[in-house]
Amino acid sequence: MIAKIAICMLVATTYVNAQVNRNLYHEKHREQIHFSPSSGWMNDPNGMVYYEGEYHLFYQHYPKDNKWGPMHWGHAVSKDMIHWNNLPIALYPDSLGYIFSGSAVIDWKNTSGFAKNNRPAMVAIFTYHNAAEEKKGKKDYQSQGIAYSNDKGRTWTKFKANPVIKNPGISDFRDPKMSWDNIHNQWILALAVQDHTEFWTSKNLKNWEHASDFGKEWGAHGGVWECPDFFPLKVDGTKETKWILLKSINPGAINGGSGTQYFVGDFDGKNFILDEKFKPFVRNNEAVWLDYGRDNYAGVTWSDIPAKDGRRLFIGWMSNWQYAQNVPTAEWRSTSTLPRELVLKSTEAGYRLFTNPVKETALLKEKGDVHKLLTLQEQTLEGALDLTPKPGFTPTLSELNLSFELPEASQNTKFRVELSNDKGESYSVGYDAAANHFFSDRTQSGDLSFSDRFAAKVHPAPRTSRNKTIEMRLFFDVASSELFADKGETVITDIFFPTTDFTHLKLIAEGGKVILKKGSVQQLKSIWK
Repeated sequence: MIAKIAICMLVATTYVNAQVNRNLYHEKHREQIHFSPSSGWMNDPNGMVYYEGEYHLFYQHYPKDNKWGPMHWGHAVSKDMIHWNNLPIALYPDSLGYIFSGSAVIDWKNTSGFAKNNRPAMVAIFTYHNAAEEKKGKKDYQSQGIAYSNDKGRTWTKFKANPVIKNPGISDFRDPKMSWDNIHNQWILALAVQDHTEFWTSKNLKNWEHASDFGKEWGAHGGVWECPDFFPLKVDGTKETKWILLKSINPGAINGGSGTQYFVGDFDGKNFILDEKFKPFVRNNEAVWLDYGRDNYAGVTWSDIPAKDGRRLFIGWMSNWQYAQNVPTAEWRSTSTLPRELVLKSTEAGYRLFTNPVKETALLKEKGDVHKLLTLQEQTLEGALDLTPKPGFTPTLSELNLSFELPEASQNTKFRVELSNDKGESYSVGYDAAANHFFSDRTQSGDLSFSDRFAAKVHPAPRTSRNKTIEMRLFFDVASSELFADKGETVITDIFFPTTDFTHLKLIAEGGKVILKKGSVQQLKSIWK
């Protein structure tokens, strides 16, 4: 009898596990073309490094709950930045504290001495956050530690002499982003320190010297500066190189809560010198923003991308601290943006970063069936146009490419792409000619009960291009929208939570006519099937 009961329990357990596995990555609101952890909490991307054919994505992770807790480094790898494999947790908290945000590199020259069997070590640097010391009221509870891996990031050894950068008595002293400076033959590190960035240098990743400060008098200061990234980038189409400083801020972003600003300038090995043409845009608490949506935060770029590739590749956390811990998901919480390429261009206003999804997103396209692609011919629009190609098409798993022109007399025209369901819930993203801005409207998008600040207003984004043709490239997922307008000159990333899936897709012109020059609607396929 006992044996029979045991067998029945085993069968039942096997069935339950099979059900869990079958449903994993297909829960309500689970994104289908974006990375998210299999379970638990996620926020900032960390330690992004490329090595031997793998893109590593480490991230802030609390495995025991879907809200923020003692931070670990979660870990996933990909061959193409699109399809991801989850790996065991990389770094666990220890006696020095939680494992907060940081970065990773390949120590090709073995400056650290961590190499093994003639293979370079992967070295991570991260912030230790000592919660016990913080509770005591001390200010020096954050410091920087390092760890290294000799097996492609699968296992890690923490440096026995941690911390490598001690805290001088500052409450916000975190998020180190390091890289190799070929010009000055040194490691450089950007560190978030309250309202500015500190730059540090090292020859061996173990001993660091403070080199300079930047930012107290520049950019937005409505919140704490966090998650810096610092790298050289050639100006598109030229041989000129400038240095870029990404700096996340929370709160204080242009549309509320969390956001990322950036700066363009030069670096002499110790000091970051802001470009003269860039200064007017970052005076008096003003900023130049990487993304005008509310859900692209703490993003940084991959290190050690091969020279033959040459791209500067970026990914962000697709949420906002104003509501991130309360969004209506259960098994997991938070998602990453699509991976993106950053390109520096010289514009009439000066140097600007253009952001576009990586070319590897082509791997998401469904092919073969007629209903998987809708091609739009040139036409004049007034009112609504149904963009749902055939029955079976899933609007919240699609890519749209649209090109418009406004007639001369259509200055009050507003056009938008609208997702909706039969319950009357909708999300819209489009362009307002009178205001000359793009916008994202999730004020009627479904479940708004978890935060009174989630959908309090429409999110505008200024159009800076003067091209007569307005271009919109859109990626819709189950719970998100990413707009790359005018070849990436303006970007909006927003999430939403309809109570039932959006099943209708329309293009709507209001207040006048708009000329649709060309367009396409492409079905995308899940990365989790």
